[in-house]
Amino acid sequence: MESKFYRTWHLAKSDMEYKITEFEWSLIRFFETFSRWVLANGMVTITADVDLKYQEHFILHVIRMQDRPKNSSTIARLMNRDDIPNIQYSLRKLETAGLIEKQRENNSKTFAYNASELGVKLTDEYYKVRHELLLKRLEDINDVEEKFEKGARFMSLLTGIYEEAARDCATITPVVAEPPKKVSKKRPE
Repeated sequence: MESKFYRTWHLAKSDMEYKITEFEWSLIRFFETFSRWVLANGMVTITADVDLKYQEHFILHVIRMQDRPKNSSTIARLMNRDDIPNIQYSLRKLETAGLIEKQRENNSKTFAYNASELGVKLTDEYYKVRHELLLKRLEDINDVEEKFEKGARFMSLLTGIYEEAARDCATITPVVAEPPKKVSKKRPE
């Protein structure tokens, strides 16, 4: 039996809405499992004396991307985030752990960050574990490279659509629910 016949969604009143809702639900589950994977691999490879969260692992890899320094604004843009104070907090944790190094940008008050020697070593270890435990499993999927390429393009397209829809939401006046009426309980006399 198809799942749409036994799973009721308050967000789905048509076949298209059902399929979109199922896709969003799968994204939520994928994000959670991807986060667990990043943290599990990080625990194996990044054994610096610091408790890194998922976002900090990923910020370290973004800094390492293309092996050139990045400032907090560039990191935010690459990760599609707008919470720069949280990114800066993560950068301080990574710097304290010795995984990144801070350098002043040319004639500027801002700083850019590089992966330190330790950060490079540990992200290389992350790559090795990723290759051994994950990529070898993915090779068993038929046409996996093409599927990932198409999937990445599809996700990029959806990112733009959801981003635009989020901007549209910002222009809508929220509906304020009326508080429930108090029921007076009279005591019997």
